[in-house]
Amino acid sequence: QALYQIAVLLVFNFDGKRIFQLHNESREHADKIKNTFVFNAFVFCQIFNEFNARKPEEKNVFGGVTSNRLFMGIVGITTVLQILIIEFLGKFFGTVRLGWKLWLLSVAIGAVSWPLAYVGKSIPVPARPFQDYLKHCCAWRRPRRRDEEQGGKS
Repeated sequence: QALYQIAVLLVFNFDGKRIFQLHNESREHADKIKNTFVFNAFVFCQIFNEFNARKPEEKNVFGGVTSNRLFMGIVGITTVLQILIIEFLGKFFGTVRLGWKLWLLSVAIGAVSWPLAYVGKSIPVPARPFQDYLKHCCAWRRPRRRDEEQGGKS
């Protein structure tokens, strides 16, 4: 999840003006659109990932989701607040309104976390932790002190 989010958001952060074809906009406005989009996509990545984090060991993250009122309330409030921040509180938060295509793309980028998590949960995890393998091949020996070599006698 982290690698996906970092990769996608960095691409849009550094190349978003070209991707969104904002060359006709002023530099300041183009930066605001790009930054607002990156922020919006980031928030939706977190919202969609909340479902994955809810049941980290299970592939079906939607089981019983509607019966958990607290979880649904948090997701609902977060989504509503995000819409308010982007669409109506731009002066306070330094955002600009996004068109429907950028909204749709933001949500789609977040939604990709569901199939990614499903695939990730399909990867078998070994019973032996990975760091155990490293202990034998990469263990650094600390230099022995002189008094240890003489049996503790100085």
